[in-house]
Amino acid sequence: MAIVVLLVMSLVVYETLSSSIEFNEVLAMRDATTRSARSTLSKLRRELELAYLTPAKNRIETVQTVFVGYDEEPDKLYFSTLAHQRLYMDSRESDQSEITVWAESAPREVGEGYVLYHRESPRVDHLPGQGGRVYPLAYNVRSFSVKFMDPQDNTWRDSWDTRSTDTLYRLPRAMELGLVLMAPDPDDPDRMIDVPFLSRFTLQYGQRLMQNFLSLGQVAGGADSDGAPAQPTNNAPLPALGGGSAFQSFQGNGNAAQQNGRNTGARGTANRAQGTGAMRPGGTPSVPIVNGRLPGGRPAIPGLAR
Repeated sequence: MAIVVLLVMSLVVYETLSSSIEFNEVLAMRDATTRSARSTLSKLRRELELAYLTPAKNRIETVQTVFVGYDEEPDKLYFSTLAHQRLYMDSRESDQSEITVWAESAPREVGEGYVLYHRESPRVDHLPGQGGRVYPLAYNVRSFSVKFMDPQDNTWRDSWDTRSTDTLYRLPRAMELGLVLMAPDPDDPDRMIDVPFLSRFTLQYGQRLMQNFLSLGQVAGGADSDGAPAQPTNNAPLPALGGGSAFQSFQGNGNAAQQNGRNTGARGTANRAQGTGAMRPGGTPSVPIVNGRLPGGRPAIPGLAR
């Protein structure tokens, strides 16, 4: 009887330890998935924040950089950045580099889904998709999606190409990176679940968003086509900063307010001068005001004091 009880207790302890070890492995894999996604998005975010374009597009012996994002499954990126770091002392490298991010189907022995690859070349040339060093960023990738904010109309685009007419020679203002990785289900280790990650950020050299600031001045005092007063809208087209623009109207209002402030200050100075018996412009003697009253006890401003 004692042997049977010992066997039952040993079996219970074995099952408990086995379940604990298996659950711990699942949590470790889930934690590894989270770390992989965070490191991937952090690296891409830093590189994309410092993406740039060459200002001289037609200069001789100057490589024209591009910023291209293809709407595929998964998405693909080509761009140049100022986020390169030298790994070897005295190496002939700068902070400039060209980067490609893409995904390929994962071999069965590596994982499931896709493998997200990263290519970086410290030599910026006319072949943005060749050369450099290639290494994987993340495994078990379900999807990788990229969105671009157009500063002209404040809308999100699924693709971007600085060689096309819509987005010619300009960078997006902001970007959104969506990464979905596959990880074991804690309730069923034999089943894989999707773990989504999202990152949004602005580009340092992207065009600034000025539309919301200028649209209010553009529609002020205007009217709709049916005669109703125009309402401020965030979707109004961005006006040019030429003659008669909203920016100049705002600047003119600011100058007028500044001039009014000077006039007010001048009047205050004149009033202070009157209190000391100074002469007004034109030689007219001022009337002294004491405690807000004229000589004889009359208030300086009617209705101010009784």
